[in-house]
Amino acid sequence: MEAKDLNEARIYVGTYAKYNNGSLQGEWVELSDFYDLDDFMERCAEIHEDEEEPEYMFQAWEEIPDGLIDEGHLEENFFELRDELDRLNNTEKEAFWVWADGNNIKLTQDAYSLVKSFQSAYMGSYASREDFAEEFAKMENELPDFALSYFDFSKYADDLFDTDFWYKDGYVFRNE
Repeated sequence: MEAKDLNEARIYVGTYAKYNNGSLQGEWVELSDFYDLDDFMERCAEIHEDEEEPEYMFQAWEEIPDGLIDEGHLEENFFELRDELDRLNNTEKEAFWVWADGNNIKLTQDAYSLVKSFQSAYMGSYASREDFAEEFAKMENELPDFALSYFDFSKYADDLFDTDFWYKDGYVFRNE
């Protein structure tokens, strides 16, 4: 799953009736302008006030993962997820998308719980598995520097990543 900036999300909102009559009339809508789905839907109604009961058609979108949108539906928790991700720093946001992809996470879950699960699993950003293993060995064991000089961090990393952790794109996560 490609990293997305939900604060930059936008949707081109048309209607099925217009589309079926050969018109692509609609408008790009910036989702950062809205607090929740109800606010967004009110704006859609304003755009298409010329229709009595418009059936909205999302003809294009940017910065929204496919699991949260399709042609006729935007998941209600989009706004909650956007707000929860705003609490993370940029590195953590990037790591979140790696974690979500690596675990085949369904983004339609409760946003708060989803981000908390990520935070429990996220160990940090490391240049390699061995760098993580070295830091982890120093944190978990009270070994003097002399003993660490004999430590095989490559083999230790193999053991750690066979059982307790996984590594992708420079990020380390605890297996859940």
